[in-house]
Amino acid sequence: MGLAERRAAKEFETKRFPQFKKDIDEAAGFEVPVTVAWDTLALEGESHLYDQCWGQVYFVPLIEALKGITIDDMGKEALKGALKQIEIQNRSDISYGERMATFEGGILRLDHRPHTNIDDVKDRTKGIQTLLESKL
Repeated sequence: MGLAERRAAKEFETKRFPQFKKDIDEAAGFEVPVTVAWDTLALEGESHLYDQCWGQVYFVPLIEALKGITIDDMGKEALKGALKQIEIQNRSDISYGERMATFEGGILRLDHRPHTNIDDVKDRTKGIQTLLESKL
């Protein structure tokens, strides 16, 4: 990762991520630890895409899926009792929403290529929500 990528990743982490984290906690109904493997998201030569893509690929679908689960007290209680941590990364070369999420041992892991199928927010939201609902 070059200087341009490190700068763009750091800017997203310090300027955009705090609001996304707040929105995640609000959607979940409690404070959830979120770990982001920034170095795996920061693809070489694509720093101009980070600001646009990362929100649409990871954070917006996650927030919307959490909102879909916590629409009632049953969902809120189930999520709070099961979700311990969220991890966001790009390690498995996954580019389709229904395959991006895993949930094991209380850890929701989102693994997706950061600049692929960017506009498929609804598919990613559905994939995350469906997985969580099946495990709660």
